Amino acid sequence: MARRLLTLLTALLLALAIGQPSASAATFTNPVKTQKGADPWISYYAGNYYMVTTSWTSAITMRRSATLAGLATAPSVQVWTGDAASRCCNIWAPEIHFLNGRWYLYYVAGQNIADYNATQRTHVLESAGSDPTGPYTYKNQLNSAWMLDPTVATVNGQLYLFGSASGGTQNLVAARMSNPYTLATGFSTISTPTNSWEKSGGSVNEGPEILQRGGKTFLIYSASGCWTPDYKLGQLTLTGSDPLSASSWTKKSTPVFQRNDSAGVYGPGHNGFFTSPDGTENWIVYHANDSASDGCDNGRTTRAQKFTWNADGTPNLGTPVALGSSTGGPSGEPSAASTTYTLTNRNSAKCLEVAGGSTADGADVQQFTCNGGTRQRWRIEDRGDDTSRLVNVATGKVLDTADCSAADGADLRQWTWLDNACQRFRFLVTDGGYVRVVNQSTGKVAEVANCSPADAADVRQWTWLNNTCQQWKLNPV
Repeated sequence: MARRLLTLLTALLLALAIGQPSASAATFTNPVKTQKGADPWISYYAGNYYMVTTSWTSAITMRRSATLAGLATAPSVQVWTGDAASRCCNIWAPEIHFLNGRWYLYYVAGQNIADYNATQRTHVLESAGSDPTGPYTYKNQLNSAWMLDPTVATVNGQLYLFGSASGGTQNLVAARMSNPYTLATGFSTISTPTNSWEKSGGSVNEGPEILQRGGKTFLIYSASGCWTPDYKLGQLTLTGSDPLSASSWTKKSTPVFQRNDSAGVYGPGHNGFFTSPDGTENWIVYHANDSASDGCDNGRTTRAQKFTWNADGTPNLGTPVALGSSTGGPSGEPSAASTTYTLTNRNSAKCLEVAGGSTADGADVQQFTCNGGTRQRWRIEDRGDDTSRLVNVATGKVLDTADCSAADGADLRQWTWLDNACQRFRFLVTDGGYVRVVNQSTGKVAEVANCSPADAADVRQWTWLNNTCQQWKLNPV
């Protein structure tokens, strides 16, 4: 009898366990980013994904989310802007790498708007600490001639910089580094376009990315003209001992990731790699177009998908998936993606809200003790020009500078969306995970009037003074 009861109890517990929903990642649907989605890079660190992409402007913005799906609606926070004429404009292909306890942000920038392409050079920034959003300081220019798409990787205990440079054709190059911002050698060419599939629209090898597993090192690169639907990925395998020698790399004779006409995916390329939060899955992030006639511009969107490995230890990147197809996100993620945010003042620890939840145009915006209410929740919607609009969840209206005034003390209020510059805001990193909220029209920042800690204290605009009542934290809810 006791044995029978034990058997029944075991069966019951097993049934209950099977019936319990397991923790699963938030449902994920491509694209990851629709605005400025070219040349994407994703790093996962301390519970969050951090994503950067090409901006085509003087700014580098970064998105942060605990889920891959959440990156689609996460705020774009400006972590850097061109600080000198020699590196002011048309920033391309940023990447972040965690080395020696700091983040290093590698990117390409030109000298002026009129002739940016000829002046594109590779640069590197260094973070103040371990926060991927910075703040960052400029460290160095890493080459004296035209070079694109920098990335770094440690191979055989040494740090190397890889990129794409011109030498009649557009080739892959590499140099050894003495530290994350200093070269120890000159550049060597390690790959040139040799196959017909590397020469569609132009002879191009670019966008190198290192992928390592089981003691093997692979270099995945982009081939052919990015302005064609035949932009695609190729693969080199390190089969020799010297990463600076072309003879140490063996090129796969066929592409490893390319257009998928049946799914409406064209020109997939310039990728990065990341691992799921629990470390069990490998993912690729890349850009692509949804029409064969689209070009090499801001129309490209960021996409991601899981990939596997072949029996011989080489990566199997699979086939690009169609936009709109839903799947589970990376393993180990939270089960839901945040799509709204609160803004918490650094000085008072109180939340930005629409007073009384009023739906009227002109209703005041103030601070109040954080309570999770919809009047304190905002959708932060990217406008594609390094700015966002802040849409109140309770009212559907946007944060607005009263009468588009440029004066210190001008009121911040809500208003119907008019698509003007005084309803657009930029988020600029300060430190400690806080940002300043900068009006695009006036250049002034959101602050709590007189640094008051009181509920219902007014929020207005003011010249940036770098004080804590002008700093806000974006919290997903």
